Amino acid sequence: MNISDFFRENPRAAVAFSGGVDSAYLLSAAKQAGADVGAYYVKSAFQPQFELEDAIRIAKKLDVNMKILTVDVLADQIVAENPADRCYFCKKLIFTTIMEAAGTDGYKVLLDGTNASDEEGDRPGMRALRELSVRSPLRECGLTKDEIRRRSKEAGLFTWDKPAYACLATRIPAGERITKEKLEAAEAAEKDLFSLGFTDFRVRRFGGAARLQFQAGQLSSVLERREEIVAKLKQYYSAVLLDMEVRE
Repeated sequence: MNISDFFRENPRAAVAFSGGVDSAYLLSAAKQAGADVGAYYVKSAFQPQFELEDAIRIAKKLDVNMKILTVDVLADQIVAENPADRCYFCKKLIFTTIMEAAGTDGYKVLLDGTNASDEEGDRPGMRALRELSVRSPLRECGLTKDEIRRRSKEAGLFTWDKPAYACLATRIPAGERITKEKLEAAEAAEKDLFSLGFTDFRVRRFGGAARLQFQAGQLSSVLERREEIVAKLKQYYSAVLLDMEVRE
């Protein structure tokens, strides 16, 4: 099955929309196939502001109606306690919220942007998707991340080369309670690093310190700008550490 066939069989569907590479392409493919799709973005403490801005920009470009749903993820005590399978409970909360809103709007099928490159063993959230019968057309059609980026570029989507971005909760070690203050520190620190021209990195919490993960090609620049980086991030963390096990 190709993506056009999928939408011929499912001409009306809701899309859980994050503003990232995969869900942006999924919306584009649905529009190209002539499907009736609605986009649903969940705004929570786990999503940085730029993701919402990107989602609005893409929805406007594609002329897709996008609804913004607000979810207080930290009100769920299991999510806030941050167990190793936190993603399962968070996904269930978020997708249940989307399904209720989409159902009210008359959509009976809910789609997400999981692709064929996503390893299920590393993603406890996929169990929630299965339980809720969420469809993943990109995965079902065998579309890998590289192929989605290629097609997104051809379609003129600015997201085609957007770095992968996991939610802010992943910056806090499993087992450590998630708070609004810790999430805000991670978002502010990463925003500062973006402003310095760095891309595709993570600022992870290590006790009260920031543990920085960069790709190998950025390390020389990181060391050259060490003092500038430390000065910015010490606003939010007690210390700034560089992880020598670089991001792949």
